[in-house]
Amino acid sequence: MGNQPLIVLSDDSQRTSGKDAQSMNISAGKAVAEAVRTTLGPKGMDKMLVDSTGNVVVTNDGVTLLTEMEIDHPAANMIVEVSETQEEEVGDGTTTAVVVAGELLKRAEELLEQDIHATTLAQGYRQASTKANEVLDEIAIDVDASDDEVLQQIAATAMTGKGAENAKDLLSSLVVQAVQTVADEDGIDTDNVKVEKVVGGSIDNSELVEGVIVDKERVNDNMPYFSEDANIALIDGALEIKETEIDAEVNVTDPDQLQQFLEQEEAQLKEMVDKLAAAGADVVFVDGGIDDMAQHYLAEEGIIAVRRVKSSDMSRLARSTGARAVNTVDDLTEDHLGFAGSVAQKDIAGDQRIFVEDVEDAKAVTLILRGGTEHVIDEVDRAIEDSLGVVRTTIKDGQVVAGGGAPEVELSLALRDYADSVGGREQLAIEAFADALEVIPRTLAENAGLDPIDSLVELRSAHDGGDVAAGLDAYTGATIDMGEEGVYEPRRVKGQAIESATEAAVMLLRIDDVIAAGELKGGGSDDGDDEEMPPGGGMGGMGGMGGMGGMGGAM
Repeated sequence: MGNQPLIVLSDDSQRTSGKDAQSMNISAGKAVAEAVRTTLGPKGMDKMLVDSTGNVVVTNDGVTLLTEMEIDHPAANMIVEVSETQEEEVGDGTTTAVVVAGELLKRAEELLEQDIHATTLAQGYRQASTKANEVLDEIAIDVDASDDEVLQQIAATAMTGKGAENAKDLLSSLVVQAVQTVADEDGIDTDNVKVEKVVGGSIDNSELVEGVIVDKERVNDNMPYFSEDANIALIDGALEIKETEIDAEVNVTDPDQLQQFLEQEEAQLKEMVDKLAAAGADVVFVDGGIDDMAQHYLAEEGIIAVRRVKSSDMSRLARSTGARAVNTVDDLTEDHLGFAGSVAQKDIAGDQRIFVEDVEDAKAVTLILRGGTEHVIDEVDRAIEDSLGVVRTTIKDGQVVAGGGAPEVELSLALRDYADSVGGREQLAIEAFADALEVIPRTLAENAGLDPIDSLVELRSAHDGGDVAAGLDAYTGATIDMGEEGVYEPRRVKGQAIESATEAAVMLLRIDDVIAAGELKGGGSDDGDDEEMPPGGGMGGMGGMGGMGGMGGAM
């Protein structure tokens, strides 16, 4: 074939290789980190995201930001996955994980320019991550699962900076109470804590209901509003006449036949209600519909009925009241019934809801969140989700570390000492890892309007002197003992953030060839003339990062 080039890719394919590919991926990772960096800490700023239909989300929650931004770039999406993993595993620390990942890539870029091989960097980063988790184990503080004060401090730390500061004492107390209530021998499933958002009133009006609130009304106005010491039945079906499975035709030749047909239907419905009453049910929650005639008979029996209840609510009702769901009324016996001291239809901010309260062993609870506007409640809801996650993690693991950038500074110092013992080119990677961790206290200082260099020097000095819990007070700028201040985070949140950030950075650094089936948004070109992506919102095709309506300007 002589010197004729061999074409193995389609004309539409785009290939970026070598340093161009590494540079493109690193730029993508840094841009994602830069987008969320200003949201970190108690003085972090909010972002406004506007989608193509005009819907607005105002938040500084890392995982919410990154998922709402609809990022297209494949390398950037790997960083987004870091935040999603962090959220699923431990419930908080998403911004920390992404910012650390971005800083690891930035430090790696400097070493790559010095001809340090990506494999060497990857090895050094992995060693540093392992060592960092060992140091975290050494500095972690043991916490008793029944220590309400520390648990409330952890919950308050998680929601600081998310619009809930004014009521964080109340909310953190409610969160701890909720998690402790739903805990059982199988662990803690925070899905059993339902958050009911109600627009109206202030955040201070929020409350915890030990039981379930169903966002429905009783099906008939003639039914009682209230039932005391109520036996509760759960039907995973409908209180209606079953339709035939095949198309059927009924020929009626005179009015008497029609009347008999209708009477037979009514008798069947009356029989269903009689069975409910015979079993002793005072309240019935139905997954499907309830026939109008059945509603009439239920009202006559004084039974409160609620239809088309969500399966998640049915599960919570079963868990909370002890009721066992049945498929049809024919299967119902007294043993299937649950119990609640009070079932009532109440008004909250103009909406009617069914309250199931005063249960013997509430393994499902409802947190009513109040707030002046929908945007305020949504952001407080995200803060509550983070708090539930960290309290659950703390109770499960029983270990915390101080907040305010204290662990990162301690880890940074320990890793620099460790690097000296490693030697070789990996030593440079471990030192770069140590520098990268300091991005957290530095960013906390920047977001609080403080001088990051002065703050970092003070923190290093305190940690050199043996003060492991020394962190940055974002409100005063002073270096204080975070343990005495009650600023704690679960040890696993920090460990998971470092592990996830390391894995994402290493994965991106090891890519030296990007082959795209079509045009790679935000990437380079065949001639290697890649434009570096601007920080924050201009990655061109990070899709969401400049493309969600007016979002680019909000970055």
